[in-house]
Amino acid sequence: MKRLFFFANCLLVPFVASAAVSTPFETDIIETSAGTLKITFVGHGSLMMTHGDNVIHIDPVAAEGDYTAMPKATLILITHEHGDHLDPAVIKLLRTTNTAVVVSRSCAGAITNATVMNNGDVKTLCGVKIEAVPAYNIKHMRSPGQPFHPKGNGNGYILSFGNTRVYIAGDTENTPEMKALKDITIAFLPMNLPYTMTSAMVADAVKAFRPRILYPYHYGATDTSTLVTLLQDEPGIEVRIRDLR
Repeated sequence: MKRLFFFANCLLVPFVASAAVSTPFETDIIETSAGTLKITFVGHGSLMMTHGDNVIHIDPVAAEGDYTAMPKATLILITHEHGDHLDPAVIKLLRTTNTAVVVSRSCAGAITNATVMNNGDVKTLCGVKIEAVPAYNIKHMRSPGQPFHPKGNGNGYILSFGNTRVYIAGDTENTPEMKALKDITIAFLPMNLPYTMTSAMVADAVKAFRPRILYPYHYGATDTSTLVTLLQDEPGIEVRIRDLR
């Protein structure tokens, strides 16, 4: 069961305020040059973003929330084929005849009438610019020579809302492609072993591409305070911990 979260005070920075809401999920409000972006932290790898008339669901899965109580999607993004990220029944529940569904190469054929984006592709759907970024393991292997997430199978996504670029990394490590990213405002980076990154690997990536706000997600039992400590002396980077186990 999801816990209820209530906040008496909001954390204010020049372009962002955390929102206090009486819903089953935490939410943050981001002010962009194209209007207000609301991020809802559903759980694990599942997120919901609303911007204008758009409702964007990222990796919605039934294990993380009651999607019958959530708004229908204008856009759904799926990072890869694993069951904690791809739930065809929830996609069917959330989509309408006008919903755009984007999937990675590894999900091709799993969802009907979906747009497959390969690593490096750029598309604009529902008025949102979407960039597909490689998501893969370099170090952590299922067995020798068999990474948990092979290169080319999965995507991270960069979504542009005016001057605000939001990076949802998917299941990945601190790859050269990630470390070369530019002008990322908000980053969601996974942090759980053995499937993705250690706290040190996340910190290594963040020090390279320097998002203004970092949300660790998909972090399981990882101690998030270690990441906060590793980045506490990095100017201009705010680490926000939300309930995204």
